[in-house]
Amino acid sequence: MEATGVSKGDWIFNGEFNRTSDYLSDHKKILGFNPFCHSVELTDTANVYKWLFRVTDPQNNPFDVIFFVEQIEELLLELPKHIEYNDPADLPDEIIKCYTVGKKIRWQHHQTPGQVEDPAKYLFEGKAFANMSMHPEGPEKTRVLLDLKIDVRFTLYPAFRIVPEKILHAMTNAGMSIIMQTSTNKMFHSITRDFNNMKKT
Repeated sequence: MEATGVSKGDWIFNGEFNRTSDYLSDHKKILGFNPFCHSVELTDTANVYKWLFRVTDPQNNPFDVIFFVEQIEELLLELPKHIEYNDPADLPDEIIKCYTVGKKIRWQHHQTPGQVEDPAKYLFEGKAFANMSMHPEGPEKTRVLLDLKIDVRFTLYPAFRIVPEKILHAMTNAGMSIIMQTSTNKMFHSITRDFNNMKKT
């Protein structure tokens, strides 16, 4: 069975833009605040991470979900018309610093060549997609917006097969979204506290 969960967020960080965006670009650090995340590892492929999430089903049986996720970062620039360029990487650092209005971090599923799933051991593969954008909201504040979607395919226990598939699918999607929204809120609440504690030192 396939299930999809979504979560969104809109937060104001009490920190200037560059510091906040650098902090939130640390993939392993921020995922470490997710209550379901067991581990995050950088793979041999540049900017591709392996997530291991450990969760339980409605009957309290544990199972693992592995994600392979590529992180793509993009500075958001608003340049005057007289500045011409083909590639932002060609722009001088002074120009980039002066005309940066935000940063976007994108997470996308990275296809792996080998078999990931092992249902007999309750191990399944998930796909993660997200956009996180950051924009300065003054000299010491940064607005962060997150839009996250998770797709997971898993094997149903026999007890759940008596429920009509459409109903079960709707219930599973709704349940996943609730869990994801709760964990996302907890994750960013913890990040905010950690960020504020760092600011005081």
